Amino acid sequence: MLIRSTWTLQVTEPTTLPRTYGLEVVKFLHQRLGIEMGAEAIPSTTCSGILGSVTASGDFVTFHPEEFYQLTLSGLQETASKAIAALTFPSDANANQILQLLGATFWVSDREDEVTHYDTLYHTRVAAEPEPIKRFDLKFITPTSFAQNRIHLPLPVPSLMFRSWLERWNHFAPVYLGGDDLIGYLSETIAVTRHHIQTRPVMIHSGRVTGFTGSVSLQSLTSADPLIANVTNLLVEYAQFSGTGMKTRLGMGQTQLNQTVQPS
Repeated sequence: MLIRSTWTLQVTEPTTLPRTYGLEVVKFLHQRLGIEMGAEAIPSTTCSGILGSVTASGDFVTFHPEEFYQLTLSGLQETASKAIAALTFPSDANANQILQLLGATFWVSDREDEVTHYDTLYHTRVAAEPEPIKRFDLKFITPTSFAQNRIHLPLPVPSLMFRSWLERWNHFAPVYLGGDDLIGYLSETIAVTRHHIQTRPVMIHSGRVTGFTGSVSLQSLTSADPLIANVTNLLVEYAQFSGTGMKTRLGMGQTQLNQTVQPS
């Protein structure tokens, strides 16, 4: 089971939090889910943090009552997904769900759940042999970076993106897709054709990690094997649940598939 749950949040008055509040959000959510942070080699959840328009000043950010904010939480395996599906927040006197942290109160005004299964994704994207899709338009909503030994690489390198998605798929899915040979083949047949990205630092614990955000288009070469093209489609679709790159549980690497374009 896979789930991507998105809550729409609001505040009733200007609300100021430290820039590092994101870690508190993740801790709060994991406590509610009953998942111990740091206990999983590959995290079974991804989290966007609270996204929306804020005013930054020094080490603090301010949320505004006229704005809508979103919090997205995804589960990559059965236990985590079921916990997210059943997740509710405490309610106020008017039975409105609220998220409280660091003295701030966010009201939940809406929730949307997208639910699917690994078998469903594999069947529709690969086993059913659909017409291969050649182009993928991705949007990286939160800073995205890749761990390269002791450095972080904030660039949309196809081989690193596919390795990130494939590692999570192989760890959680019942269908093994392949290893280094598949990554090597994808690196030779998938290219970045255009992008509009910028780098942005994000506070993680007491330090900063630089990642990229923005849009990236991937193109499959005409010589690509149809099966491999469909595996590519599967992994790109999966990225919307798994996120991309490092520290996806802590708000990094949130990935959205804007559209897919069939070959003419």
